[in-house]
Amino acid sequence: MYHKINSFSFKKLIPVAMIFLLANQTYAESLSANYITTFQVNETITGNVTDQDGAPIAGATVTVVETGAQAITDDSGNFTISANIGQTLSISYDGYEIQATKISGTAVSVQLKSKRDTTAIEEVTLVGYGSQKKSDLTGAISQLKADNFREGMNVSVDNLMQGKIAGVRIVQTSGEPGAGVNVSIRGIGSIRSGSTPLFVVDGVPLNNDPVSAQSPNVGLGNVQAKNPLNFLNTSDIESITVLKDASAAAIYGARGSNGVVLVTTKRGKRGEPIFTYDTYLGFSSVIKKLDLLTADEYRAAGINKSYDHGGNTDWQDEIYRNAVSSNHSVSFSKATETGNYFASLSHMDQDGIVLNSSFKRTTARLNAEESFFDNKRLKVKLNLTASDIKETGIPNGGNAGSDGQLIIHALMANPTRSVYDETGNFTNFNMNAHYNPLYLLSVYNDKTNTFRILGNTKATLRILPGLNYKFNLGVDKTMSERNTTMYPNVTDRTPKGLYVQANLDSYNVLLEHYLTYDFNLNRHNFNALAGFSYQKFKNTGTYFGVRDIAAQGAGIAPEINPGYSGTAFVPGAGYAQENELQSYFGRVNYNFDKKYLLTASLRADGSTRFGDNNKYGYFPSVAVGWTVSNENFLKDSQIINELKLRGSWGQTGNQEVPNKITQASSSLTQGSGYYLYSNLNLINGVSINRTVNPDLKWEVVEQSNIGADFSLWKNKLYGSLEYYHKTTKDPILNIPSSPLSPTSTVWRNVDAKIVNKGFEFSLGSEVIRNENFTWNVDVNGATVNNEVRDLPVSAIYSGEVSGPGLSGVTANIYRNGYEAGSFYMYNYQGIDANGKYIYEDLNTDGRIDQNDRKIFEGAIPNFTFGINSYMKYKKFDFAFSFIGQTGGYLVNNTALDLNINNLASDRNVLKSFYESGASFTNQPQLSSLYLEKSDFLRLNNVRLGYTFDMNQLKFLKSINLYISAQNLFTITNYSGYDPLVDTNKQVGGNQSLGIDYTTYPSAKTFILGATVKF
Repeated sequence: MYHKINSFSFKKLIPVAMIFLLANQTYAESLSANYITTFQVNETITGNVTDQDGAPIAGATVTVVETGAQAITDDSGNFTISANIGQTLSISYDGYEIQATKISGTAVSVQLKSKRDTTAIEEVTLVGYGSQKKSDLTGAISQLKADNFREGMNVSVDNLMQGKIAGVRIVQTSGEPGAGVNVSIRGIGSIRSGSTPLFVVDGVPLNNDPVSAQSPNVGLGNVQAKNPLNFLNTSDIESITVLKDASAAAIYGARGSNGVVLVTTKRGKRGEPIFTYDTYLGFSSVIKKLDLLTADEYRAAGINKSYDHGGNTDWQDEIYRNAVSSNHSVSFSKATETGNYFASLSHMDQDGIVLNSSFKRTTARLNAEESFFDNKRLKVKLNLTASDIKETGIPNGGNAGSDGQLIIHALMANPTRSVYDETGNFTNFNMNAHYNPLYLLSVYNDKTNTFRILGNTKATLRILPGLNYKFNLGVDKTMSERNTTMYPNVTDRTPKGLYVQANLDSYNVLLEHYLTYDFNLNRHNFNALAGFSYQKFKNTGTYFGVRDIAAQGAGIAPEINPGYSGTAFVPGAGYAQENELQSYFGRVNYNFDKKYLLTASLRADGSTRFGDNNKYGYFPSVAVGWTVSNENFLKDSQIINELKLRGSWGQTGNQEVPNKITQASSSLTQGSGYYLYSNLNLINGVSINRTVNPDLKWEVVEQSNIGADFSLWKNKLYGSLEYYHKTTKDPILNIPSSPLSPTSTVWRNVDAKIVNKGFEFSLGSEVIRNENFTWNVDVNGATVNNEVRDLPVSAIYSGEVSGPGLSGVTANIYRNGYEAGSFYMYNYQGIDANGKYIYEDLNTDGRIDQNDRKIFEGAIPNFTFGINSYMKYKKFDFAFSFIGQTGGYLVNNTALDLNINNLASDRNVLKSFYESGASFTNQPQLSSLYLEKSDFLRLNNVRLGYTFDMNQLKFLKSINLYISAQNLFTITNYSGYDPLVDTNKQVGGNQSLGIDYTTYPSAKTFILGATVKF
């Protein structure tokens, strides 16, 4: 039975903890030493192990030479061991030279020297609730470090991963600054719950719900949600770790089905304090322009002489601009014998390439860690970030239909029209559903201010050597206000004006308690974890609106004084939602002789989102590994330096469903009313809105993985290979209910499956490595094969298409035996002698109707890849990154709106349609004419830098100057702005895939930057 956290149970732990704290120190030391030897010692030695740069080394083995007693360093490089003054410690870690240190006091500091043949497999990698050496990992885990983030202007964390991790696909929903990004790991695993992974920032799992107030529809559609991760300053990121398979992600249970992304921010390192100033200046322009008819070409078409308005305007040039962006970030870091500190302050100011759009962000961060009591028994860590974001949006709603977006108006605008008339005012097109785009911009105002604080406090108490109690308290608080105004105008979109203010308050609190225990028995190494987690989410929103407002420039702007003019039409509406998640989790890692590895975990999650009969879900996993290179027959190999084989199986869950869908919902409505009294007054009746389903439970993703990690020829070739098979079971759908049910649909789990399977590879090479020149190349790629199976209904439709006369037409279909979100439309076969479009008559009945629609391949590319290279020659550094994909398709809904029929209605058209010889009397139909391959190869980033060593100035360490470019060129046959795009066109909550509808284009950006260290 589900229950909230009970504070009384924690009070019972207080006397137990006091007993541990007051236990005899000598007994604790001898207890630890007796695992190894019976030799009696009487000192507790604490120490810290770092690398040559002062960074802590986690997982190093510390051995007392005289007794054999051992300890393992923690995440901060710290260790505690029982030994005598005068004895010798031997510190070893793969990839570093073994160092012996004589104990001269109770505190020891050791710096290891790296071997020249250090391999990527020897690094320390974060896992859920801890870290492990990469050589000990049994799951599919990839990690990026700060050095991988050098290139480009990146607004959010997810942009940093693009093209760098096999199986992770990053797709922007829009090129607008701060816009949302779709992140998918190993394919699409759900019909309605999205594919976004769980993001965990410094140990706090974030909620993927929008954290900025939603845009109201003032006749121009709802602008798509912003990226909930854009509050983080990317310069503060130390590492990003992606948990891809179920073995790695199962420790996060109910939210791990789409994978987990662990984000760790920077902290102080050993050595001198460092003050860093990062800055850049960026210049952006639209990545390409669509090939439309020019004014002369439009006149030459000669469709209707009245459509020649005497002007010559490139409307794309009018709404797009050369945008300027800047960023300034200062940081300070320092580490002491007992702790470390990192503080930063940054400000980003990014103009969008479309007029009036912008993104401004100010962030502040403080990370601090300090140790207390005897021999660093208690360590307390604080992570705190605050951000203030100001955004200005444009009228470009994805659900605006065929006539409500700025960009489609600019693309359709007749090039013979002028921006301004003879009087200097904006030209009035005098057309319904088609307006001067510059005028539309002038009467629309959309401003959002979002303030967010994310912070957590972690405490680690050493109860006994190797046994630690850890506590984590986190808070994520967001307040957002959005002011949207459509001033009185001459269009048929809210012509009398409208103002709406929307407010969102989001609150997320996390409380975790867990124990970790590390111990060794000869060649048997154990790490155990057991814990409890409680997380509560609360979202509240209010909004109100005023219509018939004063003209623009008359009096006070409504965002400043909403009561100045107008009539309230939404008198203070609002909502509030809460949900809670309570979890118990455990994991055991076992390592025998550094050869044979075993990991097993189990998490139990209870959620208020599910029915009374299924409050809890249980998510197990198990993985094994064999480090073949540590076997005697390979120890002396000159070819194979590292080789590990591993396999895993596990289950994760998906709880991303609307709140309260298991509960009944009813309302009083006139439609269900009746006449009770003789006065014939209508009494409201009860309408049932939702059917009860107490059996609703989690979507479950079951995944198996086989992998190999290797390093050959002294790091000349290293990498990993993976095969995965991932099946989503019990998907949650809102499907037709059984007869006699009070509602037509019901939320329930169905027996369908969504299967994703494929191969992944990550290959790297230190091509050249000498004193003056270093060159590293990394290549990654992933295949995915997606299929829907056992769906209990004939089909599920989504992907609403926009266009004249296309209301209710959908492009996506979910059907058994096909890829999720496959495309469903007429099969275009060419043009006849009269210029009429020819469509395939599938059922050969002599006419073309809905029964002739055909299923085509979907949007999911079957192969994605990235190529990354880094070179350093003396003081110069040069890096570049390519990304690409093959095997996917897009519905070019923008081209559908620019169809040949536009020539019959004083609108522009794509040049290719006009030159095809098609008749302008053809009516728009969704067909394979608008289905295009999304294959591409893109030079995603390139950077050239030079570092000046300032040895002659004591206060200045170095200056790195660089130039950088993003989206420099794209090789593709896709005719739209960008083949890497996905507009949200969902229907009934079922996700859409692969539709491009007048999306805010991506930008090509050139950057001048500098990093100065003091």
